[in-house]
Amino acid sequence: MQAARQNGIVTLDGTVDTYAVKEDADKRAHHRKNVHGVENMIAVAGPTVEDATLRDKLAEKLAYDRVGYGTTAFNALTIGVQDGVVTLGGVAYGPADKDSALSLVANYPGVKDLVDNVEVAPVSPMDDRIRIAEARAIYGAPQLNRYSMDPAKPIRITVVNGKVTLSGVVDSTGDKEVAGIRANGVPGVFAVTNNLEVVGSANK
Repeated sequence: MQAARQNGIVTLDGTVDTYAVKEDADKRAHHRKNVHGVENMIAVAGPTVEDATLRDKLAEKLAYDRVGYGTTAFNALTIGVQDGVVTLGGVAYGPADKDSALSLVANYPGVKDLVDNVEVAPVSPMDDRIRIAEARAIYGAPQLNRYSMDPAKPIRITVVNGKVTLSGVVDSTGDKEVAGIRANGVPGVFAVTNNLEVVGSANK
């Protein structure tokens, strides 16, 4: 990796193993004195991973990210991969959750570039109260309790300004309906969007 500067513009060139190293070089160049712009021509070498495989691996890693912080069920992230370029979207509970997800993706071998479309839910004591009440209502249902056991398969609960969105995967239409009913029963909720997907043998 090498850098050249001309008329206040720094050009970065060379190859690196992960996108995170490319990103770090870009940040360092921007913070140098008298730098007006950065042309980042660095190529991410590393392994070439098939898009579908890369997406599945990242989804698995992200599912367990931030486990132990109590926010796993409140992060609903989406992943798109095309030619090694990862687009991360959805809603994160807080800045720390977003930063952690972006860092995980940036450091993963095979990621050639990263597009950050992740929104951070606004700080709101009311939304926090609704999140906790929703988690208790949904996971408190005997039929749905098992979804709280594996961090990789929770019912995701996104709350923004009193509006609740459920996402994730459940085993049956009955589970989806029960989750929706329980979510709608929480006081103070303005609306519930049930985006749960039904996957499994009991999908009727």
